[in-house]
This record gives sequence, structure tokens and C-alpha cells, in this order.
Amino acid sequence: MWLPNRPRLAYSITVWVLLLVGPLVVISLVDFTLGPHRSWISLRVGSLGGSYSLSVKEELERPFSLGAVAQAPMGSSIEQKSSPPSPYEVSAGEIKRYTRLDRLEAALAKARHSIREAAQIRNMTSIHEDSDYVPQGPIYRNANAFHRSYLEMEKLFKIYVYDEGEPPIFHNGPCRSIYSTEGRFIMEMEKGNFYRTKDPDEALVFFLPFSVVMMVQYLYVPGALEYHAIGRTVADYIDIVSQRHPFWNRSLGADHFMLSCHDWGPHTTSYVPQLFNNSIRVLCNANTSEGFNPSKDVSLPEIHLRTGEITGLLGGPSPSRRPILAFFAGRLHGHIRYLLLEQWKEKDDDVQVYDNLPNDASYESMLKKSRFCLCPSGYEVASPRVIEAIYAECVPVLISDGYVPPLSDVLNWKAFSVSVAVKDIPNLKRILMGISQSQYLRMHRRVKQVQRHFVINGPPKRFDVFHMMVHSIWLRRLNVRIHD
Repeated sequence: MWLPNRPRLAYSITVWVLLLVGPLVVISLVDFTLGPHRSWISLRVGSLGGSYSLSVKEELERPFSLGAVAQAPMGSSIEQKSSPPSPYEVSAGEIKRYTRLDRLEAALAKARHSIREAAQIRNMTSIHEDSDYVPQGPIYRNANAFHRSYLEMEKLFKIYVYDEGEPPIFHNGPCRSIYSTEGRFIMEMEKGNFYRTKDPDEALVFFLPFSVVMMVQYLYVPGALEYHAIGRTVADYIDIVSQRHPFWNRSLGADHFMLSCHDWGPHTTSYVPQLFNNSIRVLCNANTSEGFNPSKDVSLPEIHLRTGEITGLLGGPSPSRRPILAFFAGRLHGHIRYLLLEQWKEKDDDVQVYDNLPNDASYESMLKKSRFCLCPSGYEVASPRVIEAIYAECVPVLISDGYVPPLSDVLNWKAFSVSVAVKDIPNLKRILMGISQSQYLRMHRRVKQVQRHFVINGPPKRFDVFHMMVHSIWLRRLNVRIHD
């Protein structure tokens, strides 16, 4: 008897359904077994030689700034592993051994999670115990998150300094003058007492120890209209370290940093596109209009040490003994100072502006007699007057276009400084007179409190300018995930 073929068709459909659904079930089981931390999608940049990436959630929350963390919604935190992974992981029938880089990234993931958890506590004072100093008050974007981050940095952060290069251009820098911040940092890294590791495989970042200041001194021809020799030297140096070591190519420079307090520092990095676009650039000339990117670059405080020491620079009289409302003295460098001098030079006893001080007045004494110290940009945005004002316990008044103040990822500059737009220079006195006595007294106290973060010590002390600079680099490293 003839029978219809429907059962065969039903059997065929069943087979196809099993073939399609079966793999999806297996994938779901594997994903459930591995947990959510294994199912992130990465945005990858790079080539076969190396890459770095951010998880999708990390990309949405970039940059990893304590300011951004402080403003995050309650309960919003990146899902991270609660502990570093075991050496082996079973995945789809195979055994994978974690590399040393995987372990470093897992430790960073745990630190990120810890910091984000700390950021949810909105206390003005850190809840973490510390025998040296407990951050507190409105000078911080989030005191608790900063303190947790600082403690994680002390525990985990390792810096590898490339050995390539010879002094005076490499492994050397000026420790006095307007460029002292650059030289002091290089000197401390060469000493190796803090954060430095001799094992590159345990490093989280890699320092390119060239000094732009020393390159200008030894390679630049005075009067020349270009400085290609400096840029080519930087490019050649990176070529050498990328050929001798795997680390630059692995991350395309994203976990490397350079440091410069010279005005030409930013342009020097443009000779190596990956250095300019990917690497952490620690710059005094932190000008957003010239490519400074606050999410990956670090604003370096410009500190003018005429003798190499800060003896006698710290401190000042009480507010009641400061008769001058505002003070500035400096050369006519750049259009902002031109506008300031044109508007206020020798025109008001309350706002004292000079291009040359009278013979009977000293610069330091004028700072300490003033309630507000004007800090206009010169040819470039950075000015040593910002730190000079803080040292003298004078409230700094920032007058600039595109300047990112140092440590602004941690510090709330609005709490202890005044920002005046260039267009408001004619209204300067009215703006400062509009600050009440009680508000000024609060700002003055906060300037004294924030001072510790800008002090140069020899040797460095916890929470001073050296450690705070390293902390800013640490925060930028938290932004990226490196892959083998």
C-alpha cells in the first residue's frame, strides 16, 4: 500500500531544527558557565602586530576620571571580576593558560571595580584609614574615590623605564628653572625608589625618558625656523625601542608615556602619530586647541624653581594682612597678557598689574600681600604663576583659552580658584569684588589644603606633586585594556 511522504518531511524538518538550535544551546551554556565577565565585546584598534581595546561599557564611560566617577548614577558600575582569574580556564573543551599580561589586566579590572564602588559613597571625607593623610573636603571631586584609587596605585602600579639612550638628552633633565618639573620627574624615575620595575613583563606603563628641554639645548639651532632635528630624534628613539622590545607594537603606544614641560613638547610628539594619538602625553602645555586630550593626556604643573629648592616659597600672611585685591607682574607674552596690561596697567590701586615691578617691590612679597593672584597665559597656556600663587596661599585667577589645569581629574578647581574668560578681562575687578568675604576665606583655606599636592619634596612624600603626577598617569592607564 502506498503511503504519503509526510513523515519523512517531518523528520527532515526536525533534523534541520536540531542542527540550527543545537549550537545556540551549546553557546548559551558555555556563556552561562563562564559568566558575564567573559561575554564583553571589545572595540579593537590595531593590526596583526598588536592592539588595545576598551570594553563597550568602558568605552561608554571613558574617560576613567574621578570626576566622571563622582557624577555617575547610584548603583552604576562596570561589571568586573571579583578576583584575578585562576591560571587555567576551561573553555569549550580546551584549557587556556593566562599570560602575565592577562593577570595584570585582571588586577586592573579589580582595581577599577574597587574605585567605582568607592565612588558611590558621597562623603566629603574618605572612609579609608591612612596614617599620613585622609583626603577630605570640596577641593576633591570625590575624596573617597580618589583615596581608594591612590591606595590601589601604591599597591599595583609599576613603571618600566627604557634603558636605551644616553645623557644628556635621555635619562636627564633640568632640576631648576621653569622646566624643573620635567627634570625632577626624570631624576626620580632614574633613582628607581618609587614605582619603577626592572622587569618589563610586570609593568603597567612604559616611560620614554627623553627630555625635550635638553633636546632644545643640544639639537636646536638658535634662530632656525624649524626644529625637525628634535622631532626626528624622538621618532628614531621610538623606532629603536619598538624594534628591540615588543611592548610598543603590542599596544600601539597606548601604555607608554612621555613627559615635557617645554612649550615645544606637544608639537614634538606629532612626528610620531601613534605617540600623538595613542600614548599618554604628560605636558605642561595642556592646550585643548593644540591637540591635548584630557581623556588620555596629563596636565603637568609648571613649577619655577630658581634655586632648585622650595625653601621660603611656602606660606603667607593671613587674609586680613593682604591689602591688595589682585596682582600680576610679567612680560608682554601673548595676546591675553596684552589685553590684561592694556586694561589694567597702572590704572587701579586694587588691581595692580605690571610688566616691570618697581625697584622697591619684590615679586614674592607682592604675591603674599595679595588676596587674588592673576595667572594669565603667555605665549602658551601654562603659567608657573598658578603654582606660585598656591605656594604663597594666594587664590589663583586663571585667565586662559583651552587650558586644562593640572590634577583636574582629582581636584575641584572651582573650590579654590577663580576662572575668568579672556573676554571678561575688563570686568576683572567687578568679578573679584563680587566674591563675598566668607567665600574668599573658604577659598583661602582650601588653597592651603591643596598646597601639599603641588609641593616638590626630596625625596618625594606621599600625596606630593611627584606622586600626584604618577596618579594621573595611573588613571589614564585604567582607561585601556591591552591584548597580546
